Amino acid sequence: MGMTITEKILAVHSGKAKVSPGELIIAKVDIALGNDITAPMAIREFERTQVKNVFDRDRIILVPDHFTPNKDIASAEQSKILRDFARKYKITHYFEIGEVGIEHVLLPEQGIVLPGELIIGADSHTCTYGALGAFSTGVGSTDLAAAMVNGRAWFRVPETMKFVYTGKPRKWVGGKDLILYTIGQIGVDGALYRAMEFTGPALKYIDMAGRFSMANMAIEAGGKNGIFIPDDITEKYVKERATKKYVFYESDEDARYADVIKIKVGDIEPQIACPHLPENTKPVGDLKDVILDQVVIGSCTNGRIEDFRVAADIMKGQKVAKYLRCIIIPGSQKVYLEALEEGLIEIFIKAGAVVSAPTCGPCLGGHMGILAGGEKALATTNRNFVGRMGHPKSEVYLSGPAVAAASAVTGKISSPEEVLK
Repeated sequence: MGMTITEKILAVHSGKAKVSPGELIIAKVDIALGNDITAPMAIREFERTQVKNVFDRDRIILVPDHFTPNKDIASAEQSKILRDFARKYKITHYFEIGEVGIEHVLLPEQGIVLPGELIIGADSHTCTYGALGAFSTGVGSTDLAAAMVNGRAWFRVPETMKFVYTGKPRKWVGGKDLILYTIGQIGVDGALYRAMEFTGPALKYIDMAGRFSMANMAIEAGGKNGIFIPDDITEKYVKERATKKYVFYESDEDARYADVIKIKVGDIEPQIACPHLPENTKPVGDLKDVILDQVVIGSCTNGRIEDFRVAADIMKGQKVAKYLRCIIIPGSQKVYLEALEEGLIEIFIKAGAVVSAPTCGPCLGGHMGILAGGEKALATTNRNFVGRMGHPKSEVYLSGPAVAAASAVTGKISSPEEVLK
């Protein structure tokens, strides 16, 4: 019996010829990631061990991105813990204001995370890097602390669910729509502690930005990780960014899967996840007269230059609806600069949107777009739980950048065709 791509990566990193679902392993990690919310606890636990140094200063990544630029004294203190630790142990990849980005946009962009690697991060959306063909998953802060000491982490090898996408997507349907539709089909616990392997001929139409969105939201279906088999699209993206050697793995033909789910993408309209779960999905055409107070375009799910190009194509020459706040958040300084050079920022500002520095900000109800009671927001973020973006009596809808941009113009949830007709 062969192995899946997930099993192969875990086997290599645990020094085994083969691993099987359910097996407990200790594996070497290539990257250990922390941010300004999760890393301070890991750092405190690390210091308690009284070891004299980190396992590898090149493979520990610290990205203050959630409450930065710091919104208050408490968040400033959190960021200072990261800064002091980075100075003390000469951490290579520490990102400060001016060069920082949302971690899951920044690391692939910088070529720090690569195919074939085993990556852990004290952030649930660390599964984003599976888009590159890496095993990448979120862990707790104490697991991160242990990895900072010895470069290892323990895992229970997950079963794998295979998702086979066929056909050709409709116009305005991207990776975000495919993953929202998928979660709508299987539910928020449909892939609980399983690897979600995304494959099929339709993925040749999904660029890396869309693939990052899909892998990013594997956790919203309960997945341990989301992962793509690397292909020519992966190679083109990685080749010009890689800072070290990488390896492409693929699943064996006789690999065993817990389930195989086939999805015809041509049947999928742009999707909306309605309050208060990502599984509560509907085609945009089924939602009428949902008046919005705020639209957010950005986040680790849809904060890449490709996302802003889509949004700008719709918003060019348009105006943001009266009484609606439209917030644009580039995922990194590089994305911000590219958007500026391409004239996208000008389009957004002329339309009446506000452009923020890179930050997770509103996604987790941190800052830069908190909702009041009774307000409704449409966001390209990844979660819409009760109180996720502010007041517990607010509501969050999720979509891709095309629907978000169209809705910012009309003031209610709308398809792009309603703006461009």
